[in-house]
Amino acid sequence: MVRPQPHPHKIADKLRNQQELERLQAKYIGTGHPDISSWEWRTNIQRDTYSSIVGHRPLLSYIALAENEPLVKLRAQYIRSATSAYDDLLANDYDQRMGDTNVMYNF
Repeated sequence: MVRPQPHPHKIADKLRNQQELERLQAKYIGTGHPDISSWEWRTNIQRDTYSSIVGHRPLLSYIALAENEPLVKLRAQYIRSATSAYDDLLANDYDQRMGDTNVMYNF
């Protein structure tokens, strides 16, 4: 039995889509890559969510009203949470590059 061969245009489209995905992954940190850990991916999502809420004033106002918190306090809290997620991401990346993090140093 002869297997049907894929159409050449479909192969080219698939390759073009793959190249476009790789370009976007290199350009934007939040799009991930094949070797991304689930923790890193979740951290990116958390950071992006907090940043988006802070950047959209009506959504921030809605959440502040629902939580009965001052808008300024909630905004500051979300900014701290977004930056701490980014700091954790940087620390995790540094730890992975430097090796074992359980080593104790006595100076």
